[in-house]
Amino acid sequence: MYHLVVFASGNGSTLQAIIDSIKTQKLEAKIDLVISDNPNSYALKRAEDCHIPTHIIQNKKFEPRDLELSQLLSNYSIDLIVLAGYLKMIGPKLLEKYTIINTHPSLLPKYGGKGMHGMHVHEAVVEAQEKFTGATVHFVNHEYDKGSIISQTQVEVLPSDTAKIVSEKVQAAEKIQLIEVLNQFIHGKI
Repeated sequence: MYHLVVFASGNGSTLQAIIDSIKTQKLEAKIDLVISDNPNSYALKRAEDCHIPTHIIQNKKFEPRDLELSQLLSNYSIDLIVLAGYLKMIGPKLLEKYTIINTHPSLLPKYGGKGMHGMHVHEAVVEAQEKFTGATVHFVNHEYDKGSIISQTQVEVLPSDTAKIVSEKVQAAEKIQLIEVLNQFIHGKI
């Protein structure tokens, strides 16, 4: 069995896509733990509803948070960590020990970096009158959204599209893309 740990800060719709893919056997994996920095994250409820253990990060500061997570995760046999709408920087203790990937709602390197997440990205795309945007899955390193790109999916932006419409298009593409990437990891193709 391929063992995943998922980090999420918000609604957890990407987490739900992973859960659903495991339930329908599109993914041969198990989520061992869901971690959030936000005690009000709906991702935690989604995990609890599926009897997946959860952990709320206690330390807000970078180095203590890295140590807390390192100690916690040492209790698990982890094949891959997936950041699914998780907004905090990952520390060196985790980066040294684990393979970590992130989903980002743009075609990196465009619209990446600190503060560029969720609707901020889609609003910037619409404001810039981009003809295309999309989703990127990339390896996580010590800089926001700068790790090597694994996969990108392009989405057309129509002149009439609002940031909300762009968000919906990108989220749909992002979930399909992530499941494909996870299957590539599971089957040793990445």
